[in-house]
Amino acid sequence: MSTKSAARPGGRSARVQQAVHEAVRGLDGELARERLTVPLIAERAGVTPSTIYRRWGCLRELLADVAAQRLQPEAPLAQTGSLAGDLFAWTQEYMEEMTSTPGRQVLADVLGSTHQERRTRCWQWQRDQLSLLLERAASRGEAPLPGVEQLLDGVMAPLIYRLSYAPHTLDEARLRHWIRQTLDEAVAAPSAARGET
Repeated sequence: MSTKSAARPGGRSARVQQAVHEAVRGLDGELARERLTVPLIAERAGVTPSTIYRRWGCLRELLADVAAQRLQPEAPLAQTGSLAGDLFAWTQEYMEEMTSTPGRQVLADVLGSTHQERRTRCWQWQRDQLSLLLERAASRGEAPLPGVEQLLDGVMAPLIYRLSYAPHTLDEARLRHWIRQTLDEAVAAPSAARGET
């Protein structure tokens, strides 16, 4: 794994990253993707192409880095009063964003990266968000609750799979089904452990 992409830049490095990311986002909205080049991005960002190549290696990895940053959660999580409601609100927003044309491109860019760190960063953000939803549910006294891994496997895994290969098959009913099924399994697991049927 490249240590360059994993580093948390500060000072001048942070300013360069911000300028280059802004240049990518600006040009990506103005030009067809196939017309996007490192020299164009460098000119817009006010840096040399060699700066970009030295830091990101190639255009694909730069695009993946920008995409990974876009996937970082910004808005506060909705509070609906239940874990099921919170999960639905969060995954519905994610689904709507990722089925849009820019969203599909962002997902493709991240998944196309050869650097595991970028994909891991997105995975960790999802884990953090799910952990927060579970903490809220626990503070409300909801029980039993699934674990983060159960939510990743039961809700996020099928969502990401369909977003990647068949976004046209996604709808709210399918999201609700995955959430309900995962929460029902969490209820069934303690009962099975106690020998209840």
